[in-house]
Amino acid sequence: MELLPILRDLQATLDYLRTVERDLSALPPDLAALDARLKAIGKQVADKTKALETARTQIQTKTKDLASAQKDEERARTALKATNQKVQYTAAIRDLDEKERQKAMIARPLKALESQVAGLEATLGELEAERTTLQAQFDELHAVFLEEHGNQVAARTQLQAKQTELEAQLPPPEKVRFHRLATARQGRAVVPVENGACTGCRVKLRGPFLFALKEAKEPVACESCQRILFLP
Repeated sequence: MELLPILRDLQATLDYLRTVERDLSALPPDLAALDARLKAIGKQVADKTKALETARTQIQTKTKDLASAQKDEERARTALKATNQKVQYTAAIRDLDEKERQKAMIARPLKALESQVAGLEATLGELEAERTTLQAQFDELHAVFLEEHGNQVAARTQLQAKQTELEAQLPPPEKVRFHRLATARQGRAVVPVENGACTGCRVKLRGPFLFALKEAKEPVACESCQRILFLP
């Protein structure tokens, strides 16, 4: 099986598919505004969810610290009640005061974190409600948009089916190589040679390399950019 014709066909298919996708992504102003707002909400939700998870983790840690401080305070209070001598009583009072201060130093930020969590949860609820409403509006208008562009939608479906069919004809390593190149080279993995140069990187090809390219039975990569070359 000759791979180059399949690779060329796959490249052309993806080129057409990108054109169709670009047309279908060119949304009218009302849809574009909804799409932009939905994306902004998505980012806000992600950021605030991360902040919420961080705050909850901090609350768990500080709750454990507070419980430990509470036990220390209770022990200091018990020791104070059991003290009879004046010198020991004074030391026990100071120890209890210190334990109470330590507990307060933990309790204050813990309370602030709990307020932060409550605020984040409320904000997330509002954002999710707005997103649900806007998503319904977007879906309704987008369905109309796609119906108006039925030919392009059908073309996209056909091109995607052809892409799958062509990829199935390639050995797995060749398929991986093609997509790696396409990702790294702005979607152009297979390019023609024109005037003795690679049209992908515009580097002039050596004479012996061009001769080898003419005689090659397998795909040949550009020595400069590694794109797969073919002679028109």
